[in-house]
Amino acid sequence: MSKEQISGADALMRSLHEEGVELMFGYPGGAVLHIYDAIFNQSKVDHILVRHEQGAVHAADGYARSTGRPGVAVVTSGPGATNAITGLATAYMDSTPIVVISGQVKSELIGTDSFQETDMIGVSRPIVKHSFLVQKAEDIPEIVKKAFHIATTGRPGPVVIDVPKDLTDPKYKFDFDYPQKINIRSYKPAKTGDPKQINKAVKLILEAKKPVIYSGGGVIQNDASAELTKFAKLLQFPVTNTLMGLGAFPGTDERFLGMLGMHGTYEANMAIHNADLIIAVGARFDDRITNDPKQFALGAKKIHIDVDPASLSKIIQADLPIVGSAKDCLSSLIDELSENELDTSKLDPWLKQITEWKEAHGLNHSMLEIIPDDGKILPQQVIQSLYKETKGGAFITSDVGQHQMFAAQYYFFDKPRQWINSGGLGTMGFGLPSAMGVQFAFPKDTVACVTGEGSIQMCIQELSTCFQYGLPIKIINLNNAALGMVKQWQDMQYGGRHSSSTYGNSLPDFAALARSYGHIGMKVKKFDELESAMKECISLKDKLVFLDIDVDPNEHIYPMLEAGKAMDHMHLSKEDKTW
Repeated sequence: MSKEQISGADALMRSLHEEGVELMFGYPGGAVLHIYDAIFNQSKVDHILVRHEQGAVHAADGYARSTGRPGVAVVTSGPGATNAITGLATAYMDSTPIVVISGQVKSELIGTDSFQETDMIGVSRPIVKHSFLVQKAEDIPEIVKKAFHIATTGRPGPVVIDVPKDLTDPKYKFDFDYPQKINIRSYKPAKTGDPKQINKAVKLILEAKKPVIYSGGGVIQNDASAELTKFAKLLQFPVTNTLMGLGAFPGTDERFLGMLGMHGTYEANMAIHNADLIIAVGARFDDRITNDPKQFALGAKKIHIDVDPASLSKIIQADLPIVGSAKDCLSSLIDELSENELDTSKLDPWLKQITEWKEAHGLNHSMLEIIPDDGKILPQQVIQSLYKETKGGAFITSDVGQHQMFAAQYYFFDKPRQWINSGGLGTMGFGLPSAMGVQFAFPKDTVACVTGEGSIQMCIQELSTCFQYGLPIKIINLNNAALGMVKQWQDMQYGGRHSSSTYGNSLPDFAALARSYGHIGMKVKKFDELESAMKECISLKDKLVFLDIDVDPNEHIYPMLEAGKAMDHMHLSKEDKTW
């Protein structure tokens, strides 16, 4: 039987369908016009027209993080490709599985500085897991297969497929044959942890009197949240999460310590500092967690579980490294531990100490009951109001800065893939387009973008995309009329010299701007307006609502670790610190 002959562009679309892709985000241009014609001529993969290539990649990223399936974006050559770089770097830092298809000039023009030519492979190399330059149209199916395999296995990450325009020409056809299996000899990511290492871990776990489970985004990416929860509850060990790991363990559980690190809770940071055993799962001990690595948890043995061997002992020396997926390693530990008699009573003094830390300096989750004398709204109150009105069930996206940290601290995430944010790269502009990706994936769910007046303006043009496709996203803008985190650091470290961190009187009327895009815009200036406005915002299920809220411009985010110190050195307020 003869195989069907199709063009490279058609083969690309057919291959995406074979990989289970249902929608892609993109922006057309000269080098990808053959691809866009192929998109037009099929109906199995939907295309979403964004307003900027950065938005396309962030939307694919949000889709991937919320679903666990790879996101796909398509961009043209030159500026289209370079506009995708920030999105690729964001996905790379947070280990998100996305595939970006970039158009390229014709094969014979590569290297000639032709119109809209950029070396996408060279430009993107440091910030992708892998990249492919298509050299023959016939290679497209196999390359797509490899790209999705690489993006989604091991430590996930972004993959680029750079496609010269001539290789998608509809005039050239070839036999389409999509491979069912793929074998990449140089790429064999580990999955199951070494049984000997698992046994050693069990021994350390049984001996521990002051243990802490420290989980990161790898638990969520590996769909291991159920195993983590079972593991923690079996042992009755307290759990702390990284910023990327929020939702891996239920945020409302009594054993949850909250987030740790630079703006982590007092009890989480103190527990890590005083622990005798840290079980790190799918986390990489980055600088926002460890503060000064030389002073990090000196009294603790460290078990480090990660699918990426390069992450083990990279920053903090692991006493017991285990290479393997979070899901498989946790399952093995549960099986081994279940065969032992577990005496959880020995943890009572430790758990009592943690409770005392929490009672002394834990976060106040009842700030909505505090009526400010001056009528100013605290950003914490906004997040608590959002949590109340969504009953903790919304998808929350954010950008980076104070609003991101307030959301992480004061919204309880009980489910994985509920919290979507740029953790590693800290990308302003991520919130709105990533919310689009989430809303496309979950059209009936509430998706709220918690942002600030600085971040939202980075990709605000995507309000047009939201109108075109009827996305009922709720934008919660914590407006302090400043680059809040920059200003906080300037207050704390530069004598309050606010160098280029405020806008003067140049900010737009965000509510009116939202209305100009066809959406509902609301403005809140006083505390007594907050709850009714939030209720109305969340109740409008079929409309995008831009809720612009003036918050106290002088409010800082605490706790905050003192730079260059140990985990027990924290600023608790503008006046109070722990040392």
